[in-house]
Amino acid sequence: MSATALDPTPPGQGEHVAPDAPWWGNPIGEIRWQAELARLLVDPVFRGRGVERGDGAPIILVPGFLASDVTLSVMRGWLGRMGYEAHGCGMVANIDCSDRSCNRLHEQVVELHARTGRRVTVIGHSRGGHFAKALARRDPERMCAAISLGAGLDTPFDISAPTQAAVRAVRSVHARTSDRIARNGCFTSDCRCRFTEDFSGVTPDEVPLTSIYSKGDGVVRWRAAVVPYARCVEVTGSHVGLAFNRKVYAELGRTLAAQTRRS
Repeated sequence: MSATALDPTPPGQGEHVAPDAPWWGNPIGEIRWQAELARLLVDPVFRGRGVERGDGAPIILVPGFLASDVTLSVMRGWLGRMGYEAHGCGMVANIDCSDRSCNRLHEQVVELHARTGRRVTVIGHSRGGHFAKALARRDPERMCAAISLGAGLDTPFDISAPTQAAVRAVRSVHARTSDRIARNGCFTSDCRCRFTEDFSGVTPDEVPLTSIYSKGDGVVRWRAAVVPYARCVEVTGSHVGLAFNRKVYAELGRTLAAQTRRS
């Protein structure tokens, strides 16, 4: 099945609210990412067939929760071969305070924009998509586009029960090593840091937001990725596998070609 774009409704914030009942997701199904990677490596899109080449536009890739830059290294290499200047963000594990992480990412956007003289695109997988959205609002003059892969864009904690447990474990570590949770509610839905203001604010029209999602996502509820203020594109596959999904790569080729030319 080919990727399907949903026509966005007028800009505004979504209405989706995470339900109270736990959702267990599909952790076994997430093992599919290995097959998705194998399928990508033999697909013509991975060799660049039918993919419009970039013109050196700068891109920063941000991994998902608990993940490092390594998880997006295949995508980063492919983007480089397709003619983009693609960079990791330096994350060893995406578990730090959202505000601190977003501040560091913004510094990278500022530096890359200053060096290249071009607006920057941020591609974020899962939790990385939260940062892509927040950065679009924080600095629309330096941001060219934001692309989210499997992220809940209104309800960041609309995730499976096992993932919720992992979040609670990380939150516990933060609570024991810092007063940020007690002071600002960091790493919770009640966070009062600037990140939350940027993440929950209206996404500027001048920075197009694309949300790529799968109904087979076993980690994030797919409906949380469908919001009226983004161009929403459906693919098939797992949540983890969005980093290696051949249909995602084909869509990235189309989206980047259309959006980075104006940067």
